[in-house]
Order: sequence, then C-alpha cells, then structure tokens
Amino acid sequence: METSAQGITAPAAVYEIAGRRFEVGARGFADAVADAHAAHQRPRCMCLVEGVEMYVARLGEGFIVKRMPDTGSHHAPDCPSYEPPAEFSGLGQVLGSAITEDPATGETTLRLDFPLTKMPGRSTVPPTGDEGDSVSSTGTRLSLRGLLHYLWDQAELTRWHPGFAGKRTWATVRRHLLQAAEHKLARGDALRARLYVPEPFSIDERDAIKARRLAQWQTAVPSPASAQQLMLLIGEVKEIVPARYGFKAIVKHMPDQAFAIDERLYRRLGRSFENELALWGASDDVHMVMIATFGLSSAGVPAVHELCLMPATRQWLPVADGFEKQLLERLVCESRAFVKGLHYNLGRGERIASAALTDCEGWAPMLFILPAGLDETSPGDSTGDRGNLDWTWRRSGEAMPPFPPARTQLPKTASAQALRASRSTHAGVPLDALLTSK
Repeated sequence: METSAQGITAPAAVYEIAGRRFEVGARGFADAVADAHAAHQRPRCMCLVEGVEMYVARLGEGFIVKRMPDTGSHHAPDCPSYEPPAEFSGLGQVLGSAITEDPATGETTLRLDFPLTKMPGRSTVPPTGDEGDSVSSTGTRLSLRGLLHYLWDQAELTRWHPGFAGKRTWATVRRHLLQAAEHKLARGDALRARLYVPEPFSIDERDAIKARRLAQWQTAVPSPASAQQLMLLIGEVKEIVPARYGFKAIVKHMPDQAFAIDERLYRRLGRSFENELALWGASDDVHMVMIATFGLSSAGVPAVHELCLMPATRQWLPVADGFEKQLLERLVCESRAFVKGLHYNLGRGERIASAALTDCEGWAPMLFILPAGLDETSPGDSTGDRGNLDWTWRRSGEAMPPFPPARTQLPKTASAQALRASRSTHAGVPLDALLTSK
C-alpha cells in the first residue's frame, strides 16, 4: 500500500504471472517478469476481475511489461494502462498504419511523411499549405506534429493526477521523452539515436553538456556527394527572432547555441502557427514546445529544415487553443485526474475529445469542447452509443459546466509504483520513479 499526495492509500498495480499475483516492485516480481519473457508467457493486468492480457519485452538488461496494442481502453479507467479509445483522438487515424507495434519484439515501427535526409543542394521545406508545416490529411504516415503527439502520449505527459503537482520539470519531461523513443524505428533506424532533447542547463556542467551535444550531432555533419542525415529536436522555444543573417530560434537550456532558420521557413511559421503563437504571446505561463528536423552546416551551425510548434500549460499538458487551456487549468485546479487528447495528423478543425476523466466511478467520461461552428451539433454525433456519459462545453454561448463527479477516494496513480507500471516496468522498478526527481 502507498500514500498519495492527498493522503489516500491504494494498492499498487497487480499482475498475474504464471498463476501467481504480484504487486509491482514486490519481492520476486522482477524474476517472474524475466521468466515470463523466457517462456513467452503473457501476464495479466488485474485492474479488472477477469484481467487484461499484457506482454513482456526486453529493455536493455531488463524487461518491461507492456499492454497489448490497441487495448488501452480495455483497462479500468483508474489503471495506469488505461488509454481512451483511439477513435476519440487523432490516434485512431494512425494506429496500425503509421504506427505498428510488434509484441514479439517490443519494437514499434513509425512511418514518417517528412524526410530525415537531405540531398546536397535540395531544399527539404515542403510547399506552403493551409494546415502548417507538419500536418497531413493521411493516416498512413506520421506528420511532424503527429510524431510529437505520439511521443508525448508514449511519455505519458498527457496524463495528469494531483500528485504530479510541482514534480513535472523539464528534466522529467526530457527523461520521459527519451524513454518513449526507445525501441522505436523510423526509416529503418533507431529513433532514439536521431532525437536530441536538450539537457537542463548548468553553468558548472556547461562544457560537458556541450561535448555530449556535439558528439550526438556528428551524424548530422554534411558529407560531400552524399545525403546529409538530419536530427530531430524537441525543446522549449525561448524566442524566434531576426539574426544578423536570416532568423534564429533560441531554445531554452541551450543559451550557447541558436538554430538558424531561413526567411522562407520563418514566413511560413507566422502563417501556419498564427494561433499557437498568439496564445504563447498572450500567456506568460505557456510553454512553446518545438519539434524540428535539423542538420549542421559546413561551419557547424545547426539549421532547421522543418518544424512544428505545440503550446503546453505550465504542467506541460498540450493545448490547441485558449479554450483548452481554460479547461485544463480548471481540471488541475479542481484536483482531477485525466488524460489529454491529441490531434496527431488530424486538422485543427477535426473534433476530438479534449480530455478523458479517469477519476470517476467505473467510467471515463470524454470532455468535448464544441467550436463556434458546431454549437448546435449533438454530442452523440461523435460519441456513438455512449448516451449521456460525456461532457460538452458549448464555448461560444455558455459558461463551462461542472464536471462529472469524482469518486470519493482517488487511487494513487501518481505514485512512482503505480503510474507507469503496466507498460514501463524495468527490472521490477517502474521507470516513472523518475517523476519524483527534480
């Protein structure tokens, strides 16, 4: 038993392995997981009476217990493995096509609709479009924004529980993103090797940080007469401003190195992400997250080829606009537990559930915000036979209604042992124990 930040106790996640039940982290759990992997056995998550089948995959020198593909909605809403049904977010469009997971190996293959190489003398900037640099109408390949949303989901940075308050720092965000990139393949290569997420900056560690950064960037150094390998950056934008030549993006935690942006991409940036930039400019508590492909010039200067912007709240929860920001702020203020929904490849006008509450008794209501043009649309148009289970805010004509009530006592999904136990347990110790680190 463990105690949450609110003093409420709840049992740790429980698995059934080879007929025996183990709490995560209990004596014998790590050995049982290793034996299950060797015997090709499937553990069961016991969040429900009948259990939900999981699988074991290798992670480095240890193992992880993961949920089976597309089974997140089969778990109890308060289970760490719970995930809203894919059709209520942009995940439903890309799952199984742009994103394919192999339970036998634990590897996930990602099909991307943007290049990770650049031929000499050839531009990688796509033609101007209405939806921005990163948005695609197809679900067969992940857009740049789709990849960012997928990694944010996999890192469980879309989840919130009152016990997370004050613990989600950039160091935590970085660790979870890098963990999420493990065992992901993109264009035949390991995604983790291509992904750069800046370390928290420290004056004392400045030289060591710079050395590690340059070592990782060596793959992006151009080579004559061959394709240049591009890196992926995920970082928080400090500013995007004119430079002595062209423009530059300054990323927080990298005060000694700017990213060059050419004029054409800069002009596209203002048109494609006008709403995101307006929200960022009007709200001092909004983080602006950038995902970008970049390569090094012959002079060693990193230059952005394609980018996407994603605003996030002070808790690093992604928001599409000011209305979602209001919704999440109220949920956090009322100490609710929830999962944030993301668009992935879907256009901004496509309707998804903004969030799913995970602290209600026996069910997980979806929270919908109706845009002005759909104020008269029935929620049933998107929620099928769920009846009155879901919550709707008609944002242009009414105050935000009260949320469905939470159960009397909340389980401790924020604890190190419960949060990510079902899909990210390493040698019996949940990787999300890092959540408590500053």
